[in-house]
Amino acid sequence: MTLRFCNPLAAGLAATLWLAPFAALAQQEVTLYTTREQGLIQPLLASFSAESGVKVNTVYLKDGLLERVKAEGERSPADVLMAVDIGNLVDLVDGGVTQPVRSPALESAIPANLRAPDGQWFSLSMRERVLYLDKASPLTAFRYEDLADPKYKGKVCIRAGQHPYNTALVAAMIAHDGAEATEKWLRGVKANLARKAAGGDRDVARDIVGGICDIGIANSYYVGQMKTSAAGTDARKWGDGIKAIRPTFARSGGTHVNVSGAAVAKNAPNRANAVKLLEYLVSESAQAQYARGNFEQPVRAGVKADDTVAGFGPLKVDPLPLGEIAKNRKQASALVDKVGFDQ
Repeated sequence: MTLRFCNPLAAGLAATLWLAPFAALAQQEVTLYTTREQGLIQPLLASFSAESGVKVNTVYLKDGLLERVKAEGERSPADVLMAVDIGNLVDLVDGGVTQPVRSPALESAIPANLRAPDGQWFSLSMRERVLYLDKASPLTAFRYEDLADPKYKGKVCIRAGQHPYNTALVAAMIAHDGAEATEKWLRGVKANLARKAAGGDRDVARDIVGGICDIGIANSYYVGQMKTSAAGTDARKWGDGIKAIRPTFARSGGTHVNVSGAAVAKNAPNRANAVKLLEYLVSESAQAQYARGNFEQPVRAGVKADDTVAGFGPLKVDPLPLGEIAKNRKQASALVDKVGFDQ
């Protein structure tokens, strides 16, 4: 049957109504800019799209996330900005490329110390700065302050103090004990080094197995990666040769964590879908995928960590707000240079 409209206004209205569902479908997308590895994040995004019907356009960046979004300005297609390290998240906010979000789903799932008070950024997973030691060591408890104890002289391995992982730890120490005490602590740790502060976290495990040092500080998820590497590889040998325990700060009794996280872009064209994606990423199913995919610690309470990470013992997260720790990053970096930690 052919419809004829004599009134052009009526015809226009009918065309608008007919096209509306297709326009709505066309809007069901969200664009993510991320510095996370594709192999880790892609399965989560695929699950989100399957569940929500929202297509995720993903731009993977090795670095330069802030610079790219700033250069794109108001024309930026980015809806969600995802990064690793609290410093990078705070830099996005300070760079003026994020916007605040209020979401009961996010605020109930993520502890207050792991998100911005004004909703400018949200943690999605945690990685603890833990102690690596020989698998036969009888040591079961340790404080970060103990790294400076003279009894460990010549026995400590660690990557460069200027690496963001360690800068964040030093910044947390400043927040707890002040700059003067932290400088003294840094000098003590440097005096205890078995070798120059350099390399990566896996190298800490390598050098413990190789007898160069007895203990070292490194990220938790590397243990899982090494222990599940192919049999016969160096990484598997290093993973099988060490164990990890969770150090704590003397003042708080909590373990230092850093995070991966995300924010909604200031000029997000698809803001509602951006929030929907963040809410999905803190759901129980997505948090479980985080735990399995990269041996990271879920931010959502009640979600089980991978068995390897759970084997480190109970996790009591340092209650200091991450935003407060991040404020000390520049001072932490300056102290690392002042004591010649990486020289």
